Amino acid sequence: MIFSLFRRRPQVDTISTLYGMIVAQARLPVFYRDYAVADTVNGRFDLIVLHLALVLDRLAKDPASQSLGQGIFDRFCEDMDDNLREMGIGDIKVPKEMRRMGEAFYGRSKAYLSAIPAAMVPGDGSRALIEALRRNIYGGAPSALAAAPRLAAYILEAVRELKAQDIGTLMVGGLRFPDPAEIPPAIV
Repeated sequence: MIFSLFRRRPQVDTISTLYGMIVAQARLPVFYRDYAVADTVNGRFDLIVLHLALVLDRLAKDPASQSLGQGIFDRFCEDMDDNLREMGIGDIKVPKEMRRMGEAFYGRSKAYLSAIPAAMVPGDGSRALIEALRRNIYGGAPSALAAAPRLAAYILEAVRELKAQDIGTLMVGGLRFPDPAEIPPAIV
């Protein structure tokens, strides 16, 4: 009976595993080296938000995995809170910063996820997604002209790969993203 107090719950382990995979993917050096994402706190935050939004959108499509998605989002909030405190943000300012981060997450998620369906159709439908990336991840920097279309191509490949993954595998911590190094640079 007492040993049950020391066992970890499987969903807690799954949430930690999936969130860790999201963060690991967002921190791949290729994004900062070849995709021209700024290797800063904001750049890293933006890539975590991007990957998190894609995974949460995939989990939201299946009623059985929606609570897992909520758990991953809660883990993201805990991680952001911990990071703010590590960076020296005081207890009084943490709630304000968390609210700002939450607004950033929801705004960016909405911009990306609303632009993806049009971008999945062959043709010139990826303009809205590229513009959302230029504005949010690149802050309108000149490097975005060449980098944003490649990041958009990576996102579309990630969406296809996430869609192809079995929900049962995702629910036990199995998650795959495409290799960003294999996405060819866009011709602008």
